[in-house]
Amino acid sequence: MAQKVKLSTIAEALGLSTATVSLALRDSPLVADVTKERIKEAARELGYIYNRRAASLRTSRSGIVGVCVHDVMNPFYGEILKAIEHELDRNRQTFILCNHYDDLSKQRSFVDTLLQLGADGLILSPALGTPPADIRLAEENGLPAILIARTIDGAGALGFRGDDAYGMGLAVDHLVSLGHRSIAMIGGTRATSTGREREAGYLAGLARGGIAFRPEWRIEGPRSRHSGFDSAGPFLAIKDRPTAIVCFSDLVALGVMYGLARQGIRPGVDVAVVGYDDIDEAEIAMPPLTTVSNGQSEVGERAAGALLERLSGMEAREHTTLIRPHLRVRQSCGSPEAG
Repeated sequence: MAQKVKLSTIAEALGLSTATVSLALRDSPLVADVTKERIKEAARELGYIYNRRAASLRTSRSGIVGVCVHDVMNPFYGEILKAIEHELDRNRQTFILCNHYDDLSKQRSFVDTLLQLGADGLILSPALGTPPADIRLAEENGLPAILIARTIDGAGALGFRGDDAYGMGLAVDHLVSLGHRSIAMIGGTRATSTGREREAGYLAGLARGGIAFRPEWRIEGPRSRHSGFDSAGPFLAIKDRPTAIVCFSDLVALGVMYGLARQGIRPGVDVAVVGYDDIDEAEIAMPPLTTVSNGQSEVGERAAGALLERLSGMEAREHTTLIRPHLRVRQSCGSPEAG
């Protein structure tokens, strides 16, 4: 078996102290950049592998953060994750990713694994049905948790998400300003804080516009393209069909537009469509999708920053920070007379 390369091996090869080599491999500002690069290059050539377990014993920190979301294939979560990764990278934290797909047992198994690994913290978009006790259990066992996108009443954890009621209200207000008097909402469920808040914003927007809500206008469903596509049929079957639709997410809105087009209905002309989240695809859709920008990058950056603050010893805060959304007007909605 080959002999394991140690810090002292690198130090002897370069004529430096072991302490200097150790600091350089941890990117300490006490070591000049030129020296750092020389040490790192030597470490690579000699085949040195950083011993995270030994470092963990010395510092009581693993350098590992768990990130758990519904599905990273959803661009909404992808954009949040990109911001989290950038912030953690700047602080030399490694993250482990889990998609729970709203499977509570999968989420619990991931949190148990983090506890077994001695992870430093958790950033979580909770699965449907997550009880507050699950978050408190993690905290009580030394795994500080920050919530994103969805929050849980009574969990006692700091959370970051968009102001969903306000944002959906912006979408409805815009359609009312264009002259729409019948507006459906497609996608989402009241089982999540996000679904409840966006529906509340929709209903409040109708009320501000003096529009009486009709139950058949509300078509619930998952936040996916396929769900949106499948919802086009029930929407078109509504008696006195609405002239406009607000969607729970951009993925739902894109699916709705595909479904309408399949039936010969022109999105943005025959029916106005507004999405939510402002994912990259929204701008290049056909037609370009009017949507609500929900601040995903800010959510990810601030959540990661808050966790790092806790790991540095700052006192835990127990409230939800709402990021203010704004409307992106494009070509997917016009006045009801346009069709």
